[in-house]
Amino acid sequence: MLGMIAAALTIAVAVGVMLWNVWQAFDPTRRLTQANLARIGTTELIEDANDAVATREPLEELAYKLTPDLVVRVLDRQLTLAGRPLAWPIAKLLQLKLLWAAIALVGTTIVSLTGPPPLVVLLFVVVTVVGYFLPELLAHNAAQKRSERIGLELADTLDQMTIAVEAGLGFDGAMARAGQNGRGPLAEELVRTQQDIAMGSSRKDAFRALTERTDVTDLRRFVRAVIQADTYGISVAGILHTQADEMRLKRRQRAEEQAQKVPVKVLAPLMLCILPVLFIVVMGPAVLNMMEVLGGM
Repeated sequence: MLGMIAAALTIAVAVGVMLWNVWQAFDPTRRLTQANLARIGTTELIEDANDAVATREPLEELAYKLTPDLVVRVLDRQLTLAGRPLAWPIAKLLQLKLLWAAIALVGTTIVSLTGPPPLVVLLFVVVTVVGYFLPELLAHNAAQKRSERIGLELADTLDQMTIAVEAGLGFDGAMARAGQNGRGPLAEELVRTQQDIAMGSSRKDAFRALTERTDVTDLRRFVRAVIQADTYGISVAGILHTQADEMRLKRRQRAEEQAQKVPVKVLAPLMLCILPVLFIVVMGPAVLNMMEVLGGM
């Protein structure tokens, strides 16, 4: 049974990857992006991008209509937390889900007509459901990894901003410098926040948008402290220094917590894989000798 489930999941993943590659080759949005990148004028690029957003393709519009609103909202939220990967636009994922649903419908009809055993029907249903919600699972996994990276980078980024503020830069300049010098999702979010402020948004609105695009508790606490400092006129340098010390302490505590979990995680492989082999090596010759002695008697 496990072999059949593994084979079905392997086939489902292979079919999904093949459909993804075929769709990338014929995706009109991808072709439009490549054409825009080949142009020199940036004004035409922006206008064409706005036109592409304003007018949907027929298949894309059909995917939005046939997909439940809850599924669209959940997928959109997970993609937001994952940083909006360029290879995973929500329109393409919805179209792939629609295509997968059509394939599953045809497969269900064929399977029903052949009269298979109930186990095969149950396996087919499980593979269909997993394949349909596979984009949400992948986006959730990417969002978790991105949040972990932001949490690890936060303390060092706050140290850089503290040094820049103490050297004479303003808070916005220190944030811009940290975003330009950083390499990671946190630096990208700081650059995005700085761009929002430059476009006319208030600092409070820009930072609130930052917390909506991420799901890191420490970053939310830092944003809350910055908003309060901006509201009540508190020194930003002191806020940055305090927050950097707190983030560094929490990062050390998380590392210690992970280190304390290692013995528990190692216990199962030790009991199931290492100790049986060790017992065989140590006690095996003695057992063989006892069997020979008893056989000779």
